[in-house]
Amino acid sequence: MRLDFVIALDPALLSLLRAGVAADQALGAKLDLLSSKVDRLLTQGVTTMQELDDLKAQVASNTTVIGSAKTLILGFDARLAAALASPDVKASLVQLRADMKAQDDDLAAAVAANTPAATA
Repeated sequence: MRLDFVIALDPALLSLLRAGVAADQALGAKLDLLSSKVDRLLTQGVTTMQELDDLKAQVASNTTVIGSAKTLILGFDARLAAALASPDVKASLVQLRADMKAQDDDLAAAVAANTPAATA
């Protein structure tokens, strides 16, 4: 911006005006830089929040799988005792084995579905 077109301006006043314009331009550049950094921080914050939400969902899913595994394991003793106390022990054990196989397959599928793929 040219300021020397003003008629008979005092050189000191002209110098002050030029300094003010330069300071204004420098301030504008600093504000642009600050705005850019704030935008970057906001973007990082959104990304971090999404990653946190994903982690919470994974923990909830894992908790469900772990709970299912505990139920399966802790219930086995009672089911085995009931099968052994049954009048037809062999049929009860065969049924218990079939039930356990089905639950094992469900558990294996849940673990596989909730295990992240290995990264190289």
